[in-house]
Parts: sequence; C-alpha cells; structure tokens
Amino acid sequence: MQTQIKKASDSMERRVSHMQQEFSEIRAGRANPGVLDKVKVDYYGAPTPVNQLAAVSVTEARTLTVQPWDMSVLRQIEKAILTSDIGINPQNDGKVIRLVFPPLTEDRRKEIVKDIMKISEDTKVQVRNVRRDLIDKLKAMKKSGELTEDDLKQGEKKAQELTDKYIKNIDTISAAKQKEILEM
Repeated sequence: MQTQIKKASDSMERRVSHMQQEFSEIRAGRANPGVLDKVKVDYYGAPTPVNQLAAVSVTEARTLTVQPWDMSVLRQIEKAILTSDIGINPQNDGKVIRLVFPPLTEDRRKEIVKDIMKISEDTKVQVRNVRRDLIDKLKAMKKSGELTEDDLKQGEKKAQELTDKYIKNIDTISAAKQKEILEM
C-alpha cells in the first residue's frame, strides 16, 4: 500500500512541476529566458535549442539578449525566433539578437490570467485522476486479499490527504502567478 501511495505522490508532484514549467513559459511582459526553451534552430541538420547555441541573458527588465557562440548561426536563430509562436520580433545588430517585450495591455493580462486558471484547473483534474487510480488499485488489492477493510479506509484517507495537499499547492502557485501578471 505504501509503495502505491508513494507512486501516486510522485505522479502528483510531476503534474505540479509540469504546471510550473508551463507557467514559466508564459510571456508576462517581462524578459524571461524560459520563453525560448521550446525554440529550436536547424543547426547542421539537427534541431537544437537556442540555449545550447547562444548565451541568453536578461539585460533590462523587458529586454532579452541572445548572443551566439558561433556567429554563423545568428541568422538561423533569428529565423527560428521569427517562425516560433512567442510573438516577439527579434532585432539583429550583426552580433547579438535583442528581444524587446512590449508592456501588456489590460485585455492581454486578463487573457493570460484565464490561461493560468485553465492550466491550473487541468492540473487539478490530473491530480484527482491520480487519486482515483490509486483508490482503484487499493480496492483491487483489498479484493485480492492483500489489504484489510481498515487498511483500505486508511489508504483512501491518505489518498485524499495527498490530493488536498497538492490541490492547495496548485492554488498557491496559480494565485502567485496571477498576482504577478496583474501587478505589472
């Protein structure tokens, strides 16, 4: 029973980590190197992440600088950023690429908050699904004689406590991200 609960806890933790990763990729009007994580550059025939080809740094609150280690790849990086869906036009001065993040409008902030709420609700559903699967496994173990009725009830209680803990964690992370977006 303990191993099943541990597996469920690990699974819930992965769901929350994935949500945090998605939140880091949300363009919030501030320069964040995380927005380039999914941008791949065709480098000698292999799709390569930008952060493996260049130094990505925040030079000002709204400016991201991409300085390639190999200058011959500068144009490919610029092209990859243009074709990606991050919605920012790169400025190439021949040595570095600058990405200037425009300030967010009130409508865009509200859209981002809706996206955050959707992502956090989806994550909650995933956590609840993990709980349901755990309880199903515990019931199967009881049916096969591995658990007693009391053990099953205790396992269900632990599953609910675990779920409540992760749901509260999701709410806290989501509220902090929403506050960050609305305060800019």
